[in-house]
Amino acid sequence: MIRAAVIGLGTISAVHLDAIASNPEITLAAVCDTDEARKDQAPDGVPFYTDYCEMVRRERPDTAHVCLPHYLHYPVSRKLAEMGVHVFCEKPVALNIAEAEQFAALEAVHPEVKICICLQNRMNETTVELKRIIDSGEYGRLTGLRGFVPWYRDPEYYSRKPWRGTWAEAGGGSMINQSLHTLDLMYYLGGEVDRIHAMAGQLNDYGIEVEGDVVARMEFKNGARGLFFATNNNWTNESVQIRAALEKGVFHIEDNILYRIGPDADRQVICRAPRHEGVRFYYGASHAKMVERFRLAVETGGDDYVHVRDAVMVIRLMETIFQSAKEDRLIGVL
Repeated sequence: MIRAAVIGLGTISAVHLDAIASNPEITLAAVCDTDEARKDQAPDGVPFYTDYCEMVRRERPDTAHVCLPHYLHYPVSRKLAEMGVHVFCEKPVALNIAEAEQFAALEAVHPEVKICICLQNRMNETTVELKRIIDSGEYGRLTGLRGFVPWYRDPEYYSRKPWRGTWAEAGGGSMINQSLHTLDLMYYLGGEVDRIHAMAGQLNDYGIEVEGDVVARMEFKNGARGLFFATNNNWTNESVQIRAALEKGVFHIEDNILYRIGPDADRQVICRAPRHEGVRFYYGASHAKMVERFRLAVETGGDDYVHVRDAVMVIRLMETIFQSAKEDRLIGVL
């Protein structure tokens, strides 16, 4: 049995609290938020703090879930590691590649502490099966990979939490906040990316700093070609789509279902991933799986979880996209 704490009671914390509550091997020791008005979000009988350091000193949790704005992920995780607490941190791992590499160095500085980055979509049943298909070679080599994120964010999304629209505190817009999981899966499924040519901008008139729209052409080191497209300027939130073309078959993920696409565009269901009831559909249902995998690692000393070093590449890809868009040319991954 391990004792977990949650730091930050914003939107995503509900998913973490539910994953903890559903795991009989984890006890929720405490929650923390600087806004005392959120005290009523603490489950009955669970201590509430406004200072996470005080919470750690008094409650001595084994693990802490970092559910904070992006710019706090690294500094808070660093402090937790220094205090000897295992860290389960929401994405993104950092605001930029320099900070991501500093974060990765924590694993060497504090080998006694485990740090997991929550890239839970790697554990979706559809992702697991598609990766198995690609890696098996049974349908030949990968020739193309596409990630498509057609979402919408209204002006109030940014005005409610202004940090979301700033470079200094968010580190970006649609890529780092809405479509980072999809960009990560393109690397996870397709392998290392060699070069990228991209465009990034903002089609809305919200007056925010960060990008809302990105299109990137990718050249993978294995010879496959990739296309990544993400927008916050759709009229609604539609399903993320991932399509992989292999020499002997085409596979497509949409609405939590993995299909094989036939020659007449007919779809054969390969597998379905469950949805997490009661929260936004795009969160998926794999937070609980990742929480359980991390619990096992903490209790047994294992290392089967998403390490900081595993999460650095998606930030590197993001920075390369920004650099390519700025220079308007094909460039090597930074």
